[in-house]
Amino acid sequence: MSRPTILYVLLAYGLSWCAFTPLALQGQGIISGVPAWLHLLGAYGPLAAAFIVTLLTAGPAGARELVARMARWQIGWGWLLVAALSPVAVFGLVVSVLRLIDGTWQAASGFGRVAELPQLGWLAGWAVWILTFGIGEETGWRGFALPRLQARYSARDAALIVGLLWAGWHAPAFFYNYERSLIAVVAFVVGIIAGAMVLAWLYNSTGGSVLATALWHGTYNAAVAGGEAVVAAVTTAAVILAFVVIARRYGPEHLAPRPRQMVAE
Repeated sequence: MSRPTILYVLLAYGLSWCAFTPLALQGQGIISGVPAWLHLLGAYGPLAAAFIVTLLTAGPAGARELVARMARWQIGWGWLLVAALSPVAVFGLVVSVLRLIDGTWQAASGFGRVAELPQLGWLAGWAVWILTFGIGEETGWRGFALPRLQARYSARDAALIVGLLWAGWHAPAFFYNYERSLIAVVAFVVGIIAGAMVLAWLYNSTGGSVLATALWHGTYNAAVAGGEAVVAAVTTAAVILAFVVIARRYGPEHLAPRPRQMVAE
């Protein structure tokens, strides 16, 4: 990795962990009184790190280019629908199957739920997921790190590196928000890497649209974060299957039907 990428990773971890660490300490009973919404604030660590390093290495022009990719919405209605609704489609399918099994629509109530803001309805919660972990994480991991790694490696290898770094970024959450068993950790890492591959496909296919990846990421979180475990498990399995299909169809070099977005080191 280049020095700007290493600096980005250190800053992304450091800034986010300033929010995640107090929650982890509270989750272990060491301290108390930490507000739950701090978890949402930690989502902006990658975004802040991306802009700091971009300003240091490319100046205001580089920052403006990053903002342009964050707002890039003219990618075709098909890609916008894939970005915003493909996790919804999987969620709907799983919920429908559960309805046939148990006779209720209980699983559907989990969509858009934000545990840190329980007063929100599903639509507002969906928006919160996009505006926090969607925009916050994707500006950094896909908007900054991925294109720089793709300048040196194939899209598949770059996405793998990003996926491993991205998984490590979540580590404090296992002390207050995620199950900490070995099986849960391994499943999480595999799911994150598959997600990194799918997001690399979406980013490269849309000519480097951070907005597209933020929509997909936020919608995925809205579908799995507040619902039943089976919904999250099946949705994650669908993401893994999607990666396998993408890799077989487009190959490791680009993971996309178009030339990938490159950013000079």
